[in-house]
Amino acid sequence: MRVRGLHLTVPASAGPVNILRGIDLDVAAGEAVGIVGPSGSGKTSLLMVLAGLERATSGSVVLAGQELTMMGEDALARLRRAQVGIVFQAFHLMASMTALENVAVPLELAGVADAMARAADSLRAVGLGHRLTHLPGQLSGGEQQRVALARAFAPRPRLLLADEPTGNLDRATGDAVMNLLFDLRAQYGTTLLLITHDPALAARCSRIVTLADGRVV
Repeated sequence: MRVRGLHLTVPASAGPVNILRGIDLDVAAGEAVGIVGPSGSGKTSLLMVLAGLERATSGSVVLAGQELTMMGEDALARLRRAQVGIVFQAFHLMASMTALENVAVPLELAGVADAMARAADSLRAVGLGHRLTHLPGQLSGGEQQRVALARAFAPRPRLLLADEPTGNLDRATGDAVMNLLFDLRAQYGTTLLLITHDPALAARCSRIVTLADGRVV
């Protein structure tokens, strides 16, 4: 991934707010990068732009040889399905779908023929082979985040974007989830960008990038 001169400005009642102020960042394939910085420094906004979920005001983002800033919404959605996994602090599971369905639906949208079988394999890989038919409301917080991890890794993405993935979990559960995340990343050779306030988690990455006031410092 190559990011050059990335700016994000959003309107507000008091006038435009500059959230990202010229971010330059290179991330090598297979690298694990921890993104740290104070609240309001632009970490989550950067992740949203890199995921193609937020449109940059100016600048360039190249992922898998494609320039995100030049792509339409449909093309961005296809790129996310094929190349990008995302794990948020909130689990974002569909409450009316089983764990298996939550993992399988993105695969089906991507046209994977054996979506249900691959989803089941992904859930077994995170220790939830016995929870395939459970709804999110029947799972603990740690189990729900494991489902989110299984969903993110099931398409075998080149890039995983993780935004405070243990923020809603207790320490022991969070540690177990992060061990799984790093194990899966290593198994598949996935590039990782991890936003975290936890110095110990950031230290598990091969490199740490610090943001402040919308800039890399």
